[in-house]
Amino acid sequence: MTPQRLASLLVLAVALSACGGEDTAAPPPAPQAVSADAVGHYCGMTLQDHAGPKGQIFVKGRAAPVWFSSIKQVFAYTLLPEEPKGLAAIYVNDMAAAGPDGAADLRVWVEARLAFYVIGSSFVGGMGAEDAMPFSDPAQAQAFAQTHGGRVVRFADVPEDYVFAQ
Repeated sequence: MTPQRLASLLVLAVALSACGGEDTAAPPPAPQAVSADAVGHYCGMTLQDHAGPKGQIFVKGRAAPVWFSSIKQVFAYTLLPEEPKGLAAIYVNDMAAAGPDGAADLRVWVEARLAFYVIGSSFVGGMGAEDAMPFSDPAQAQAFAQTHGGRVVRFADVPEDYVFAQ
């Protein structure tokens, strides 16, 4: 093979590898504010009508987030085989910023895969059932678990049987 042909093949290979590839350096979309138009993906109800922390997932190629009125629903979306798998970002309300009444601040978000979750506590979430409580600060998650029961886990360690328990 001549040096010119080899150089041509290398240029072609580099050009082809750039075509159709994902931009992995692109920053994830920023979390959006919960508006009156934000409706839960599974329940079809306005998020502002529910207590507790909320979630939003950005699917690659879509500008608007998919909204969730409970944190267990966020986990379900990531686990169910029929849901999209090309996720650009997952956000949950950071309960470290909750008000004195324990209400989630719907303006404060944490990347879900970086959060610490209290599962199995006595907290009843937005759908009227026990729900996971996300915190950006592990010490605050531990303090919540000591007060309300449950245990602290990371995103990847939330068990499927917990997510899908009735």
